[in-house]
Amino acid sequence: MTPEGKRLSNIIVLGFGFMFMFTAFQTCGNIEQTVIKSFNSSEFHGSGYTSMSIIYGVFSASNLIAPSVVTVIGPQLSMFFSGLLYSAYIAMFIHPYTWSFYTASVLVGIGAAVLWTAQGNVLAINSTDSTIGRNSGIFWALLQFSLFFGNLYIYCAWHGHVHITDKDRQTVFISLTVISLVGCFLFFLIRKPDPESSPVNSEVTESLLEPESIEIKACKMFVSKEMLLLSVSIGYTGLELTFYSGVYGTCIGAMTRFGQDAKSLIGISGICIGIGEILGGGVFGLLNKDNRFGRNPVVLLGLITHYVAFYLIFLNIASDAPIAPEAGTDLQSYISPNVGVALLCSFLLGLGDSCFNTQLLSIIGFLFRDNSAPAFAVFKFIQSIMAALAFYYSNYLLLHWQLLILVIAGFLGSVTFFVAEGVAQSSRRESDYDSI
Repeated sequence: MTPEGKRLSNIIVLGFGFMFMFTAFQTCGNIEQTVIKSFNSSEFHGSGYTSMSIIYGVFSASNLIAPSVVTVIGPQLSMFFSGLLYSAYIAMFIHPYTWSFYTASVLVGIGAAVLWTAQGNVLAINSTDSTIGRNSGIFWALLQFSLFFGNLYIYCAWHGHVHITDKDRQTVFISLTVISLVGCFLFFLIRKPDPESSPVNSEVTESLLEPESIEIKACKMFVSKEMLLLSVSIGYTGLELTFYSGVYGTCIGAMTRFGQDAKSLIGISGICIGIGEILGGGVFGLLNKDNRFGRNPVVLLGLITHYVAFYLIFLNIASDAPIAPEAGTDLQSYISPNVGVALLCSFLLGLGDSCFNTQLLSIIGFLFRDNSAPAFAVFKFIQSIMAALAFYYSNYLLLHWQLLILVIAGFLGSVTFFVAEGVAQSSRRESDYDSI
């Protein structure tokens, strides 16, 4: 196999590993608040929103040590052991206790920081300037297939169920645990790329092996002009990650006006989000190889797509749906609740999210390709701390206030991304000139 073929193979294996792991974890996050509301045990007193807030809070703090872990044990083992922590979190739902629920939340937060830092490193060392956009798209599309398969399973398992029984819950989470473990072991198929095959790969590898203070490098990147500009759009992706992966599914499950299949609609909503993510990853990653028009048009499309979704959700979903009890909400929305509109919004949320994330992965991989591990650690630090904040306020804020926060953050994030893209294009032109 050619060196380029080996690198592409590594990206595909990476994508499949994450697809299996997050088929389990994203499905878990999508349904966990609904599942928790249905627990028959009076001994359990946990909140899915609080758990996710803990996960992303610990995730953000753990990014300070994640680059060192990846450097010491390598990205492959880093992803494997982190994946085991994800699997333990999912398995906890088979026989849940409050203490184990929140303990697992802390552990998976630590594992997430290491996992995503290692993922960014593998993506960078297997890419060049000309393939980083393509590889980001391939990885993102494969990752988001997880939303399709996991939520299709939820729809089939819960179709027609008004209440989720203990047996329903245990069957689902045993299956999700096994699926997550399959993804963990796939990481062992990733092979080390040939260092001589690309100057970029060699530079990235050398920078990772330098023992001096990776944390200091990450701190310096955090206050660099480029990362400060990108931090606003990264923060926005953390806020909307919370919304589409946890809050919106809970809202749909709480809408009694959707009928007795409201619970199973959570699965269909997740599928529609996944279709949007996959389409966006394919179109804006695979078909935009030459990056002729830059990244700005894709981000602008993502913002418009999200704004349309937010407006329709505001009209179609009752304001107290995020915090409604298991019995659901009987409040009337601004229009007669429509399942088709709800699922269209799911698709638009996924499409817009892929627009932002594929372009952020691409621009960070380009701007910080020589120090990819600390750069992606900063990326996940910012994203996760904002996700933690959003999961926390989701316990209390009505839907229209959550949407307003997203609208403001999306606008500011897009503007700052446009400025950062200008810096990246200027850097590219200077690099091209220097190579003459």
